[in-house]
Amino acid sequence: MPNIKSAKKRVLVNKTKAARNKSAKSALKTSIKKANAAIDENAADKEAAVKAAAAKIDRAAAKGLIHKNNAAHKKSALQLKLNKTENA
Repeated sequence: MPNIKSAKKRVLVNKTKAARNKSAKSALKTSIKKANAAIDENAADKEAAVKAAAAKIDRAAAKGLIHKNNAAHKKSALQLKLNKTENA
Protein backbone atom coordinates (compact mmCIF):
# COMPACT_ATOMS: atom_id res chain seq x y z
CA MET A 1 0.00 0.00 0.00
CA PRO A 2 1.40 3.41 -0.89
CA ASN A 3 2.21 6.04 1.70
CA ILE A 4 1.56 9.19 -0.33
CA LYS A 5 -1.99 10.51 -0.29
CA SER A 6 -2.28 10.95 -4.07
CA ALA A 7 -0.91 7.43 -4.65
CA LYS A 8 -3.50 6.02 -2.23
CA LYS A 9 -6.23 7.76 -4.18
CA ARG A 10 -4.87 6.42 -7.49
CA VAL A 11 -5.10 2.88 -6.11
CA LEU A 12 -8.76 3.39 -5.21
CA VAL A 13 -9.63 5.11 -8.48
CA ASN A 14 -7.86 2.45 -10.54
CA LYS A 15 -9.71 -0.30 -8.68
CA THR A 16 -13.05 1.38 -9.47
CA LYS A 17 -12.16 1.88 -13.13
CA ALA A 18 -10.89 -1.69 -13.48
CA ALA A 19 -14.19 -3.02 -12.11
CA ARG A 20 -16.18 -0.83 -14.50
CA ASN A 21 -14.04 -1.90 -17.48
CA LYS A 22 -14.31 -5.56 -16.52
CA SER A 23 -18.09 -5.31 -16.33
CA ALA A 24 -18.34 -3.55 -19.68
CA LYS A 25 -15.99 -6.05 -21.39
CA SER A 26 -17.97 -8.94 -19.95
CA ALA A 27 -21.24 -7.46 -21.26
CA LEU A 28 -19.60 -6.98 -24.67
CA LYS A 29 -18.44 -10.60 -24.81
CA THR A 30 -21.90 -11.79 -23.72
CA SER A 31 -23.65 -9.85 -26.49
CA ILE A 32 -21.21 -11.22 -29.10
CA LYS A 33 -21.80 -14.77 -27.83
CA LYS A 34 -25.57 -14.24 -27.98
CA ALA A 35 -25.30 -13.00 -31.57
CA ASN A 36 -23.14 -15.97 -32.56
CA ALA A 37 -25.57 -18.37 -30.87
CA ALA A 38 -28.53 -16.77 -32.66
CA ILE A 39 -26.74 -17.15 -36.00
CA ASP A 40 -25.81 -20.79 -35.27
CA GLU A 41 -29.36 -21.66 -34.25
CA ASN A 42 -30.75 -19.73 -37.24
CA ALA A 43 -33.04 -17.84 -34.87
CA ALA A 44 -35.66 -15.44 -36.19
CA ASP A 45 -34.08 -12.51 -34.32
CA LYS A 46 -30.50 -13.11 -35.50
CA GLU A 47 -30.35 -9.78 -37.38
CA ALA A 48 -31.47 -7.93 -34.27
CA ALA A 49 -28.91 -9.79 -32.15
CA VAL A 50 -26.11 -8.89 -34.56
CA LYS A 51 -27.26 -5.27 -34.66
CA ALA A 52 -27.30 -5.10 -30.85
CA ALA A 53 -23.84 -6.68 -30.66
CA ALA A 54 -22.50 -4.21 -33.24
CA ALA A 55 -23.87 -1.32 -31.17
CA LYS A 56 -22.16 -2.71 -28.04
CA ILE A 57 -18.92 -3.11 -29.99
CA ASP A 58 -19.10 0.49 -31.22
CA ARG A 59 -19.77 1.72 -27.70
CA ALA A 60 -16.81 -0.23 -26.33
CA ALA A 61 -14.52 1.21 -29.02
CA ALA A 62 -15.75 4.73 -28.29
CA LYS A 63 -15.00 4.27 -24.57
CA GLY A 64 -11.55 2.92 -25.34
CA LEU A 65 -12.20 -0.59 -24.05
CA ILE A 66 -11.11 -2.08 -27.36
CA HIS A 67 -9.16 -0.63 -30.27
CA LYS A 68 -11.19 0.69 -33.21
CA ASN A 69 -9.59 -1.87 -35.56
CA ASN A 70 -10.48 -4.65 -33.15
CA ALA A 71 -14.05 -3.36 -33.13
CA ALA A 72 -14.14 -3.31 -36.94
CA HIS A 73 -12.76 -6.86 -37.04
CA LYS A 74 -15.39 -8.16 -34.59
CA LYS A 75 -18.25 -6.45 -36.46
CA SER A 76 -16.98 -7.71 -39.80
CA ALA A 77 -16.72 -11.29 -38.53
CA LEU A 78 -20.28 -11.18 -37.18
CA GLN A 79 -21.64 -9.72 -40.41
CA LEU A 80 -19.79 -12.28 -42.56
CA LYS A 81 -21.18 -15.12 -40.45
CA LEU A 82 -24.69 -13.67 -40.74
CA ASN A 83 -24.39 -13.23 -44.51
CA LYS A 84 -23.21 -16.84 -44.95
CA THR A 85 -26.34 -18.15 -43.21
CA GLU A 86 -28.64 -15.95 -45.29
CA ASN A 87 -27.09 -17.05 -48.58
CA ALA A 88 -27.03 -20.73 -47.71
